[in-house]
Amino acid sequence: MQSHALVQLHRTTIVWLILGATFFAACSGGSGTGPPEGTDVAAGGSTTDGKSWAGSDPAPPFPDGLTWFNVNEPLQLGALRGKVVLLDFWTLGCINCQHIIPDLKELEAQFGDAMTVVGVHSGKYATEHDDESIREAIERYGLMHPVVNDPDFVFWQRYGASAWPTLVIIDPAGNLVGYHSGEGVYPLFQPIVASLVAEFDAKGELDRTPLPLAPEATVAATVLSFPGKVLADPVGKRLFIADSGHNRILVASLDGALQAAIGDGEAGFADGAAYEARFDAPQGLGLSEDGKTLYVADTRNHAVRAVDLETNDVTTIAGTGEQLDRLPGLDAKALETALASPWDVVAAGGKLFISMAGVHQIWALNLAAGTIEPFAGTSREGINDGERRTSATLAQPSGIATDGNYLFWVDPESSSVRRTLLDGSGPVETLVGTGLFDYGDDDGVGKDAKLQHAQGLAFADGRLFVGDTYNHKVKSVTLPGLEVETLAGSDRSRADGESDEARFDEPSGLSVAGSTVYVADTNNQSIRLVDRVTGQTRTLALTNLAVAMTRLPGRLTRVELTQADVAPGVGTLQVSISTPAGYHLNSLAPGRMSLTTGDGSVVEISEASLTWQTDGSSVAFPVPVSLGPGETTVTAVVEAYYCREGEEALCFIQQAEVVVPVRVTAGASAGDVTLAYVLPADGR
Repeated sequence: MQSHALVQLHRTTIVWLILGATFFAACSGGSGTGPPEGTDVAAGGSTTDGKSWAGSDPAPPFPDGLTWFNVNEPLQLGALRGKVVLLDFWTLGCINCQHIIPDLKELEAQFGDAMTVVGVHSGKYATEHDDESIREAIERYGLMHPVVNDPDFVFWQRYGASAWPTLVIIDPAGNLVGYHSGEGVYPLFQPIVASLVAEFDAKGELDRTPLPLAPEATVAATVLSFPGKVLADPVGKRLFIADSGHNRILVASLDGALQAAIGDGEAGFADGAAYEARFDAPQGLGLSEDGKTLYVADTRNHAVRAVDLETNDVTTIAGTGEQLDRLPGLDAKALETALASPWDVVAAGGKLFISMAGVHQIWALNLAAGTIEPFAGTSREGINDGERRTSATLAQPSGIATDGNYLFWVDPESSSVRRTLLDGSGPVETLVGTGLFDYGDDDGVGKDAKLQHAQGLAFADGRLFVGDTYNHKVKSVTLPGLEVETLAGSDRSRADGESDEARFDEPSGLSVAGSTVYVADTNNQSIRLVDRVTGQTRTLALTNLAVAMTRLPGRLTRVELTQADVAPGVGTLQVSISTPAGYHLNSLAPGRMSLTTGDGSVVEISEASLTWQTDGSSVAFPVPVSLGPGETTVTAVVEAYYCREGEEALCFIQQAEVVVPVRVTAGASAGDVTLAYVLPADGR
């Protein structure tokens, strides 16, 4: 349960204090026994009142034998002496843990090397214990601080955590200061960290030496980046893709030919034309009943956006851009009402139904009136059935769908499939799932079947299709008999083929057109096509890739080559771009390169731009240059498209700045400058 209070620790006795609860609840915890006993010393966390926040009891040592990320070797607490340490106990699927990431990043930016966050990943689900799941989450969320995998809850028990997220603060002397469970991290911790930094800096005991990091969070240069949801429109023959990691929406034909990119790729909150609008990790997509408007659950902006599909202009129709701190009443003004991580949307009967993951509810937006209100769920996390507003509890609802009579959704945190009548006249019912900690991978009937953190849902012809995300499968639920069967998938990987040969990696979004289930295969950075009868699976080959070639933030890789020593006179700049073994360039999109020199009197380049369009493994260009005495650099900005052999649909975009230092001296023998760049495997 979240509190506005930070508890200062002063004994090592393990007692959990229940503090004054606020609106938000943290994700349910595991088997921790609670932090050391303490007292509420900073209600609201807005001031330190001149008090020293230095602790008196040593923090427990970090456990050995765990896997660490973003660092070259495991960290020990002693190595962090002189820094304020903030331990973040989290699990990757918990919405409350995701909500505090901006707070953590703001603290890191403000205090720099005087403070370090250490993410302790104590996963709720079996799949969340895997190193690969954590590595993918680090990349997806852009975490740059050290993270440790704590699958057996050793770290968790040692520090007495009992909910996700729990934050523990350690002073620069290595002593425990306090803990806090739930959200509201920045306003509570900022004054305390500032006080500790000032106190220990004044004593000469603060260490601002940068912590050696080896970040995992590099952006893969795939055309798609962690696509969250997908929407197939069989009438308009269009496919809409939430390219979540690139903060944009892509529009394509059903066979994969890209038509438009909506959003400029920068994370932000801005309406306007397609090329200037901004989203922040958009997820769910819904289509108006006339097919003219695309609705977008703009998750991290806590907003719902509308795209006019004639002009591709973007407007906000609900949300303020801020996360809510209290529930609205009925018929609240949508544009004046804060939301909380809307995850998916579906339009029906003049309303837009929204899975409001951040408050464990379904909301309804009256599109004509511009009003919004909770539709189902009390906002308490759970799996209770009953009257939709006063009794039913939900658990981080994600994928949402309708058959025109019922509204269906999946609750990842209870691994369940739920429903209620669209007109609001019936209760919430659970079709699959039994509890917040009950999950598995079992086909069967109704509640005898088990899912694991399912996030995707679609309906067609009497069947629900489920993205069983942590089981890496696509399943179906037949209505009304509730027979749950695996349609495609088995282990985490990437492979096309027959039903049991297909492999996915956290499929999170589903949509149906004709005989095909379109799947946003999130961690495989691709869209997969599953035959809804046979389970035969293939990967959608995206074409017309130039549509997606906007200058996306963080995508420009800088490479500096060995200095070239050459003689004055007329020479050649030997330019080559090649792919690694098992890859080839992609002729469906033209590659480009611009050439510049730092000093034209030293290196004068005869051609400023080069292009190519080939399926070969490399291209080479001899560019005449004039060379004069001195030193400078030649820079090539490269935009290259290439694909993996045997998996044609998994294609990459690489944007790189390749720099070669050049020294021109009379004593040098060579007259050529070589600028050779080998594209990275898997776009990394």
